[in-house]
Amino acid sequence: MAYMTLKDIDVRYDKKKQVLKGLNLEVKEGELVSLLGPSGCGKTTTLRVVAGFIEPECGVFSIDGEDLTKVPVHKRNFGIVFQSYALFPHLNVYDNVAFGLKMRKLDKEQIDRKVRNILEVCGLAEFDHRFPQQMSGGQRQRVALARALVIEPKLLLLDEPLSNLDAKLRINMRMEIKRIQKKLGITTLFVTHDQEECFSISDKVAVMNQGVIEQFDTPENIYQRPDTEFVARFIGFENFLTLNKACK
Repeated sequence: MAYMTLKDIDVRYDKKKQVLKGLNLEVKEGELVSLLGPSGCGKTTTLRVVAGFIEPECGVFSIDGEDLTKVPVHKRNFGIVFQSYALFPHLNVYDNVAFGLKMRKLDKEQIDRKVRNILEVCGLAEFDHRFPQQMSGGQRQRVALARALVIEPKLLLLDEPLSNLDAKLRINMRMEIKRIQKKLGITTLFVTHDQEECFSISDKVAVMNQGVIEQFDTPENIYQRPDTEFVARFIGFENFLTLNKACK
């Protein structure tokens, strides 16, 4: 049974350009699903609909059977990690991670227990008193991930979180994201344009093109059995045969 559902989602910008066209997507609980496609295909817009930054023109978005289409961002209880780390430079690691819990007015003992636990899970326990400017890019991204996870969100949204890292750090961080996601069993939606990154960590991949999903399947099936010519070309196939219909 689907945990997260997008049904018949339409989005237009400026009432002219249609970005999403009747988009449908179902994600099971605990899955890591990636949205993959070229620039302008609608993957970031889809994430923004899920996050609540954009209200679709029509269609329904639901979590665990609850319609959240018109629910504002701050009431969705989702964890979001952006391209930029978006950490507070004047707060140390502990206080950055604790920020969301303090906004929820939890008591100090609960905050400390939750923060210490997620710092341990994310491999940051020894960095709790450091400030963002004292850390590497990979460490900062783990802090951003810990901050998103500590509130125990219903859904984790990752918007190209590795794009600002160098090649070696990207590989290490995608392994960390997969490890943490599996350890916590949190349902995750991951936006990326990097095929290798996407196929290496995803349970399923939605390949998008011009506002629709061309194929939604496991990385293995997408690579071995692409459904459409667009998917085949996008993942790198170059040899195509044109077949003529037999004459009657």
